[in-house]
This record gives sequence, C-alpha cells and structure tokens, in this order.
Amino acid sequence: MPLTSFHVIAKPIGPICNLDCKYCFYLEKESLYPQVSKWAMRDEVLDRYIREYIEAQDAQSVSFAWQGGEPTLLGVDYFRRLVEIQKKYANGKHIENAFQTNGVLLNDEWAALFKENNFLIGLSIDGPRQLHDTYRVDKGGQSTFDRVVRGMETLKRNGVEFNTLTTVHRGNGDFPLEVYRFLKENGSGFMQFIPIVERLAQQTTADGLHLISPTFDGAAQVTPWSIEPRQFGRFLCTIFDEWVRNDVGKYFVQIFDVSLEMWTGMEASLCVFRRQCGAAMAIEHCGDVYSCDHFVYPQNRLGNIMESPLEALVNSEQQQKFGEAKETALPNYCRSCDVRFACNGECPKHRFATTPDGEPGLNYLCAGYKMFFHHVDPYMRFMAAELAARRAPANVMQWAAAQDTQKAFESAGRNDPCPCGSGKKFKHCCART
Repeated sequence: MPLTSFHVIAKPIGPICNLDCKYCFYLEKESLYPQVSKWAMRDEVLDRYIREYIEAQDAQSVSFAWQGGEPTLLGVDYFRRLVEIQKKYANGKHIENAFQTNGVLLNDEWAALFKENNFLIGLSIDGPRQLHDTYRVDKGGQSTFDRVVRGMETLKRNGVEFNTLTTVHRGNGDFPLEVYRFLKENGSGFMQFIPIVERLAQQTTADGLHLISPTFDGAAQVTPWSIEPRQFGRFLCTIFDEWVRNDVGKYFVQIFDVSLEMWTGMEASLCVFRRQCGAAMAIEHCGDVYSCDHFVYPQNRLGNIMESPLEALVNSEQQQKFGEAKETALPNYCRSCDVRFACNGECPKHRFATTPDGEPGLNYLCAGYKMFFHHVDPYMRFMAAELAARRAPANVMQWAAAQDTQKAFESAGRNDPCPCGSGKKFKHCCART
C-alpha cells in the first residue's frame, strides 16, 4: 500500500559542518558530490520539496526535520524564507519544524526565529566537558564544549523548546550517570541516546567513502570510537536504574518511552525498533532522495525530486523492498529471540555481525540490547499494567523502592546494618520480626 504518512530528514546544506566530530558518518558524504561548490538547497528545490512534502502527507499536522552538516551555516534569513514557503503551501495544515544543531552558532537572532515559529531544537551534546570534547571538536581540533553550552543557555534564556541528542561512544560509554546527571542539571527534559557504530574500510571504496554500509563485503573493521555492545547495554541499564527510581514523569528518555510502547503492545514510534522500516528517508541539498539518513550511498539513491515527484520516490519498488528487508532478512537466531518484539533486529545499518551458528545479519549491538530489554522487563510490565488500569506509570517508582527494600532485607546478614535505617544491627532490629 502507498505510504500516506512518512518522514524525511532534509539536509539543506548537505554534509557541510563547522565542526570536525571524529565519529561523524556524514562529513565524508561530501565525496558523493565532487563537483559541488555551493552547498545550499537552491530555492527551486526547496520550494518543490516543501510543497510536495506537505501535499503528500495524509494528516493535518506536517512535521519537517532540518539537519546537516550544520544547518545554522545557512543563516537565519534562509530559514525565514523557508518558513514563508511553508506558509504558502500549508493549505490549512499545521506545520511543525525540528532543527538539529551543534549549537555553536546559536544567538538571540536564531532563538527569536525558533520561538516565533515554534521550532523544536535538537541540541547535540555528549555530556560534561571531558566527555563531550573527546570527539566533538572544531576544525582546528579544539574544544567546542563552552560554545555548545552557551548555545544551550541562549535557547533557555529565550524560552525555546529543545531536547538533547547524545551520541554514546567508546569515550563516554563508561560514564552513564555522569552524562545523565549533567543533562538533567542543564535543563534537558527529553534525551536521546544514539549509539555510534561504524565500520572503516581498509581502502577507500569506489564512491570515495571510508565508512561503509553493512552490505560491504571487503576488508573492514569496527572503528575505535564505536561503542562496544555490552558497554552500550550497561550504559542504558545504569541510566534506567536511576530514572525508574527517581525521574519517571519528570525526565523523558526516548528509548525508555519507546520501550513502554512496545510492552503495551503498540508498534514502536522509533523506526529502528519497528518490524519494517522505509518510512523515514533523507533528502540531500540537491534534491536527491535516499532510502534513509544512515543509507546515503549511491546504491540507496531513489532519485531526485526535480525529476520525479517525492511521493513517487517514497512509494517506489526500490524503497518498498528496502523497508521490507528489515524483517525478511532477519536471521533465524533473531526470529526465536524472546525480546524480538522489542528489538526487531534494530537498525539494518548495524547488522554486520554473525549469529552463534554462523548466519550473517546479526546486529552488532545484539548483546547490549538483550541486556537492556531483559533488565527493564519487570518495570515495563508494571508500567504497562498501570496504563491498562488507567493509573500513572510513575507509580513504578514506589514499586521499585518496595522491591529494593525487600531485596535488601532478604540479603541482609545478621551483623549488617538494618535496612530500615535504624542504625542498629539487623539481628537486633528487624530480624526479630
């Protein structure tokens, strides 16, 4: 069936960025367009994309997403024009805009544009200074932390809604609570934790890229900055343990919210955990449309909107097969997994490992996701039951505290301090009762 609701990540400045984040998979996409000298989506391409995207959505609310590279390099006036184009074609529909930025160029002028037009800002920040600056550096290899925090303060000062996007990599993966508490202390009410997983080809591929797709069968190795599977699982579990005891309903973590969707029987709102994908594409500065933001490779190019309507590209046979392959290519090992309902093999980009019996297509992060989904299962079951009974999921915090207390009493030795907090030894206090 044709897609009547889909999402596109727009890259109006392509891969051009003012930072040089060592793990960024998109910077080298510049090699795909060797003849380009001016990296900006031309007015005629922008106009057609906005018009066709609005027309193709079978909903009264239409959500645009603007990324890069770094979109602030285009300047405030570019996005003022963009908003006017949206108004011209809205036709009574409500227009929403999400804007992903590294934050270093944000000022009051940008904040005024965002506030006036209700932009939701995604701010990239990887934790406290020493963790953020591990890989997120500028073109001179210098720290960006102070500039990003200054940009975040600008958003807060002007009342602009924002969330944080934190990549989880080898450098910050062993410091989950430092990252989580830092984000809370700095006003992030909604957090995304994105695992960094890349493979590096030993030789440049024919398309000029070093960071390769999961289907690449040449000599390659996982990059030294990629998160390790169990390291990622521990990162998520540690943050979850703090969140589920203190912060439910106060702070929102994307993977926790999406997990609850799946435990209530809903299909995940996040594409990486859906049975099939293909409804989230990417459009480059020139109008080229690709199957996914993580599959911007020549073989995944669907066409160009200046030559074919956006809706036709979205519903092309090529894109349909791409989306279905997420499910059909799943190894048997995954099909019999007890947490398949939650994971569904996660993102195809990460499926370059082999199963214990040698079948290809296993997700590199499998061990980490298994660890996480098994760990959260009792809490998710409790919250799902509370929702079914029309009670608040935040009740899980009291339930978790009761479980912790029970475990403490069960494991207390006679000469240990009593878990009740009396200061007496267990044998002289609650052990008597």
